[in-house]
Formats: sequence, structure tokens, C-alpha cells
Amino acid sequence: MWSGWWLWALVAICTADSYLEKAKQIMKDTPVIDGHNDLPWQLLKKFNNQLGEKSADLNTLNGTHTNIKKLRTGQVGGQFWSAYTPCDTQNKDAVKRTLEQIDVIHRMCQLYPETFVCVTNSSDIRQAFLQRKVASLIGVEGGHSIDSSLGVLRTLYHLGMRYLTLTHSCNTPWADNWLVDTGKDDAHSHGLSSFGKLVLKELNRLGVMVDLAHVSLATMKAALKESLAPVIFSHSSAYALCKHQRNVPDDILQLVNQTGSLVMVNFYNEYVSCKETATLSQVADHLDHIKKVAGAGTVGFGGDYDGVSRLPTGLEDVSKYPNLIAELLRRNWTDEEVKGALANNLLRVFERVEQVSRHTQKPEEQPISLDELEGSCRTSYGYSSAPCPQHQPRALLATLGLFMLSQWLL
Repeated sequence: MWSGWWLWALVAICTADSYLEKAKQIMKDTPVIDGHNDLPWQLLKKFNNQLGEKSADLNTLNGTHTNIKKLRTGQVGGQFWSAYTPCDTQNKDAVKRTLEQIDVIHRMCQLYPETFVCVTNSSDIRQAFLQRKVASLIGVEGGHSIDSSLGVLRTLYHLGMRYLTLTHSCNTPWADNWLVDTGKDDAHSHGLSSFGKLVLKELNRLGVMVDLAHVSLATMKAALKESLAPVIFSHSSAYALCKHQRNVPDDILQLVNQTGSLVMVNFYNEYVSCKETATLSQVADHLDHIKKVAGAGTVGFGGDYDGVSRLPTGLEDVSKYPNLIAELLRRNWTDEEVKGALANNLLRVFERVEQVSRHTQKPEEQPISLDELEGSCRTSYGYSSAPCPQHQPRALLATLGLFMLSQWLL
């Protein structure tokens, strides 16, 4: 009896080791591209972006989910670093703060050229894989970072932005965020406003991926309908398994399938289990579900490392990716399906976004109307003399209203 028990235990251990070894072998040639990592935000909070400080050395950095050693152990070959600034910067210094976070990502590449290479296209990601470096890309997390300006959007593109999350956890003047679906925020645009559709059109023209993490259901549907290219959810999970409004419901997953888009699964416990604790196995359940509903080609990873406070047991930091891949292999995912989730699905979407882009096409120039903007310190240069059809009717109504009020008072 006892000899039989030990035999089965030995078989189980050897099988587990074989899945992990196979995962590591696959990841040598197809390392993971993670859709969302907030290390730049941690560098701001801990060091005010002063990367020269001894304790800011990314080789030995402590107290974070991410450092160079952990990235190497986790076989991370591509990373979208988040250029994030909180919602309380909207109508204040959001653009400045975003530029500073983009700058710190560029400086990471400059200071650690043996590890990071900043890239802006899909072919350079593949080249970074061959060089065994971490292809480093910039995702701007929150539409408030462009301050409702197509000129700012284009400037961020030239600085390396390759996805824009349309909202964070706040509405912009042109798109609604996920809190609308909870009742905590009021719907403003009911998806995308007319200017929001221009933002989407300009993102398509430039070749910037549209990111729908953090947006409302109405915004998801509008963007999936309007976009000429596939979109991504850079760090969201499956609503059917955890009914949190930050997650993606099945009807949207079906649209993801129809448009060839991508959901990169978030590891935050509250989005995985809807509890304070979660497990690696539960993350794999989300991957399984998205694969079942939307197809194996629509699945990726967006761990949200260094942007969340609680992570699943078994996925405590970026070094743990091989364990998750081993679990997928244990669940009979094929090698090709695993390679898709690791990198190839994202590369397919990125390549399609690049194909749709039209840099020779005339840029969108119509500004948002002045009365849609907020902020007491905002100037109005250009609005008084430049033609602005959206603004004129509202201004006329306001003037007429004041005139009628003055007549009544008389």
C-alpha cells in the first residue's frame, strides 16, 4: 500500500516537472509579451523618477513585483510599460505627468541597454526576441492624458505611445469609464461622443492600438463597432467568472472574436476571484473561458504587476509566468495555443493595426468644442477666431438665453 502511494506521488512530481520544463522550453523562442506593467509608476512614487539613486537600481530593486532578475526568470520578452497618471490630474497637469512617465520608460532603456530595448513596431519586437532583450513599449493609461487634444495624441505617438487606454477610472469629455456601469459615475458620452469617434479614427490612422480596459460597456461596443483595426483589453479578465465591471462579459467576448481583437487577462485578485485571495489555477480558468467563448487567438496576458496590491498564490511577481504556462499545458492547451497567448496573438493584432494605419492620410483637425471642456485655468486660444461648427450653436443658444433673461428682468 505505502509503496504504491509513493509511486503515484513520484509520478505526479515528475509530471509537474515535465510541464514546467516544456513551458520554459517553449518560452525560449516565444517569450511572454505582457500587456500592462506599472513599474514606471512605482519609480515615480518611490524615487520621484530619479533612476540614478542606488536603491532604484533595477537589477536589485526591492519591494516591487518587477526587477530585471525577475523578468529574466519569468522569460518576459516584451512589456508594455504603463505611462499612467491618476484621474485627479485631469484638467490640471495630466499631459506633463504623462510626458514624465514616458521619459522614465525611455531612460530605463538608456540605462539598461543590455536588458531593455525601446521599440515601436511589431518587427522590432521579433528582433528583440532574437537579441534576448525585453522589447519595451509604451501604453498610455487613460484618455485624460491627451487632454482632449488630437495634437497631444499625435505628439504622444511620436514619443512612442503604441496603445491608448480610452479612459481610466473617470470619464473624459468624450468617453465613459467602467464606473458608469456600477452607478458610481453618470454616463456622459453614452459610449463615445462625436469627438471620441475622431480620437478613435486618429488612433487607427496613426497605428496606435485602442485599449478598452477601464471603459464602460457602451464605450466597448462603440469602439468595437467604429474601429477599423482590432482592439485590445490590455488588462481585463472574464466577467462570467468574476462579476466585476472591470471585466469583459460574454457578449463583448463574442465581438472580440468577430473583430479579431484581444483580451489580456489581469491577475488582480479582485478581478480574478472577486475576493481578496485568488490562485494561479483561477487565472487559468479565465484564460480557458475566454478561449472557449472568443477563441484561442483572442487570449493574452496583462498581469497588472506593480499596479495592484493583491496577486494570486503562484503568481506573486513577474518571475512566475512559466508556472502559468505549465498549468495551461496541463489543461491540454496545444503548443500553438500557448505560443499565441504568450506573444503571437498580440503580434497579430499589432501587425493588423500597422496595416490599417494610413500616415499619408490627412490628420483629423476638428477640435473638441470649448464648452465640452472643463477646468477653470484653461485658456481659449484659437476658439474665438477659428471656425468651430460644434461650438457656435451652443454659444448662440447661451447668448440668446442671456438676452431673454435680461429682457425678463427689465
